[in-house]
Amino acid sequence: MRKIIDSHIHLDLYKENEVRRIMNELDSARCTDLISVSFHLESCLHNLRLAETYSQIHAAFGFHPEQELPAAEALQDLFLWMEKHQKEMVAVGEVGLPYYLRSESKGNFSNDGYIELLEQFIVKAKQWDKPVILHAVYDDAPFACDLLEKHGVDKAHFHWFKGDSQTVERMIENGWFVSVTPDVVYEQEIQELAKIYPLDQMMVETDGPWRFEGPFSGKMTHPNMIHKSVASIASIKDCRVEEVYSCLYKNTADFYQFSS
Repeated sequence: MRKIIDSHIHLDLYKENEVRRIMNELDSARCTDLISVSFHLESCLHNLRLAETYSQIHAAFGFHPEQELPAAEALQDLFLWMEKHQKEMVAVGEVGLPYYLRSESKGNFSNDGYIELLEQFIVKAKQWDKPVILHAVYDDAPFACDLLEKHGVDKAHFHWFKGDSQTVERMIENGWFVSVTPDVVYEQEIQELAKIYPLDQMMVETDGPWRFEGPFSGKMTHPNMIHKSVASIASIKDCRVEEVYSCLYKNTADFYQFSS
């Protein structure tokens, strides 16, 4: 069966009617599960409510790095809340480093506080025995790798990864996972990653509500787009489509320790 799991989506950022539409169409999309990642404490609360409402939604809690660092009190509130809700949390995420925020600052920006914050999340994930969902691309990826190696983290999921070949090899050797977005259908950079990365260390995602181009231009990002991603991955890797569906599904279900 050609079942899918959306391994990375921001359901809390969709409008209510869009969430209802997605959830009502999951069966027809053959999507059994969604991992909804968080931006900050308010986002965590929203994702928890969604997970309590829909059995197909699994919530990850964290602080997205592409924003101003939280004040000490806000960070303490977030960690205390996450500690309290460990059982409802499938992973720590989305966490990482602010590559795009830093790029837009034109050199007037320091990563230091973000690296310290990422390390705190990695330490907590290790303590809670949870996977880490990472936003760490290009020049930032080696810093994230350093921290994961420092703390002996086995279960790391780099979403929508982009980076140099040396870092890719390092990630593969450590057994870490990447997830591929629908732009694998038309974006050469993502196609190259899909070609190199082992299928048994790969997942698929939408990162919705982020919008895509090519055949998805002008459309609301929906888990059903993943089917085109799977077809592209199968073509790139010269594998049977059924084999790719089965492997990607098993990878994700095993990584996040749920089954459907």
